[in-house]
Amino acid sequence: MVPVYDPLKISVAEWGAMTFTTRPVLQGTFGMVAATHWLASASGMRMLELGGNAFDAAVAAGFVLQVVEPHQNGPGGDLPVVFWSAEAGVPLVLCAQGPAPAAASVERFGGLDLVPGTGLLPAVVPGAFDGWMRLLRDFGTLRLREVLEPAIGYAADGFPPSADLDEDIARCEQLFREHWPTSADAWLQPRRDGRLRLPGVAATYRRIISEAEAAGDDREAQIDAARDAFYRGWVAEAIDRFLSERDGLLTGDDLAGWGASYEPPVTLDYRGVTVCKPGPWSQGPVLLQQLALLDGLALDAMRPDEYVHTVIECSKLAFADREAWYGDPAFGDVPLGELLSRAYNDERRRLVGAEASLELRPGSPGGRAPLVLEGGAPERGESAAPAGSDTCQVSAADRFGNLVAATPSGGWLMSSPTIPDLGFCLGTRGQMFWLDERHPNGIAPAKRPRTTLSPTLVLRDGAPELAFGTPGGDAQDQWSLQFFLARESGMQAAMDQPKFTSDHAPSSFYPRGSRRGGVDAEGRLGAGVIHALRERGHDVTVVPDWSLGRLCAAGRTPDGLLQAAADARDMMRYAVGR
Repeated sequence: MVPVYDPLKISVAEWGAMTFTTRPVLQGTFGMVAATHWLASASGMRMLELGGNAFDAAVAAGFVLQVVEPHQNGPGGDLPVVFWSAEAGVPLVLCAQGPAPAAASVERFGGLDLVPGTGLLPAVVPGAFDGWMRLLRDFGTLRLREVLEPAIGYAADGFPPSADLDEDIARCEQLFREHWPTSADAWLQPRRDGRLRLPGVAATYRRIISEAEAAGDDREAQIDAARDAFYRGWVAEAIDRFLSERDGLLTGDDLAGWGASYEPPVTLDYRGVTVCKPGPWSQGPVLLQQLALLDGLALDAMRPDEYVHTVIECSKLAFADREAWYGDPAFGDVPLGELLSRAYNDERRRLVGAEASLELRPGSPGGRAPLVLEGGAPERGESAAPAGSDTCQVSAADRFGNLVAATPSGGWLMSSPTIPDLGFCLGTRGQMFWLDERHPNGIAPAKRPRTTLSPTLVLRDGAPELAFGTPGGDAQDQWSLQFFLARESGMQAAMDQPKFTSDHAPSSFYPRGSRRGGVDAEGRLGAGVIHALRERGHDVTVVPDWSLGRLCAAGRTPDGLLQAAADARDMMRYAVGR
């Protein structure tokens, strides 16, 4: 039964205490893994039981997610990771977001207003494989064969497909049969025992292992040989051949010239903790700016309708700045220092009034004029995100002091035609570029598109406390924000609280639409809260209960107790540990 709250009579702290909690927070001292599919969580836990660490667990879980959630990510996708290595003693970010091809330019897309959302034109360098390999080589302990074994097993022997996976395959059936026959061969074959099998993916990873082990017994040499096979060997050749026959832009040379990289996170101190995010090649800093806008406000004392309204309005301001200023910092100055500064956000906070704003209001850091571009507008109630495709998450903690949050995505089965020699397709992250060279996120050769992928790491007194993330496209740093603000109630309670999402800013996905003042809200927010939000001018669409949020989290307390939780929505995500 949907609770009915009187938004005039309770505080948001009291409101949060009313949350129905679906599961316990897992606690232990050995290791924890939380992922968006239970088979990935179990596979990551197996790595810990084999004596591996949180990095081994995350890598194994990540490869399993490519198999069991192929509508949410794939071998041709991309990856950011934010983590704490006990050995390194500092927070780090792994950027495995592949860049645009050397042939990508505004002129090459002549006649188009936007980069397409599907097909081969928006394909970028597939970054996930090199990202997972670098993480395994530099911070893991297990061998390549050990971490790939679960994924190969599920790909070869089959797994029970989820209902939403079957729905996405059915949605694509006509497209595959009429236009992408290689995808029809991969996804529309009869099934034995009701299980879905990906023999092409299994064969690809088996061959990579075979070539890697031919390089000798040294663990790191094997991993580097696997990277070479993918980016400079037969995998890159298969990609090059397939795209050259179909007028794609990506080439083998694009793969050969790229590699995943490490960098310091962007950070913000907020009420006793330090929050760490990927840089402005992602949307990660938008969570930090939301916190900077909310800092100093007595959020817990607000009424629920006032709290939700305030969070939404601050989100609108931060996302407007994302649209105007974020892009690959290697191609231009992104004024993050000012965007996250106290003075800038004190000034921006004054724009938050009692009524919902229906304007997109980016700021002018350093007096510079903002440039915001927009695509088409979705109909009322229609999501601005692409149908079917989404993202995955894995968070892991171990007894050695390591903490990892990874958000793999892209290479969805519906993104581009399957490459028959490999069994997987390429990602279409290039759709997030604008076809305007003036814009910080305008397309250019070898430039990273501004991704929505955005894991989070939280430190307390310089030590790792919490690693989390969620699928959800543009909603990632809204759901993550809501979880973070409620975390003191416990991991699971913070996940289980009713969620809401602003659709006010232009979507990062084709056709780049927005819904000014639009808010999706779970009915569990309560009739009183929803009515009060509408009275304030928000265009609220009530969505099914338990439909917003896909969070997975792992962490450790100051005394070394490990914890993990996973969002109960859809009953797909699970945490495991001991």
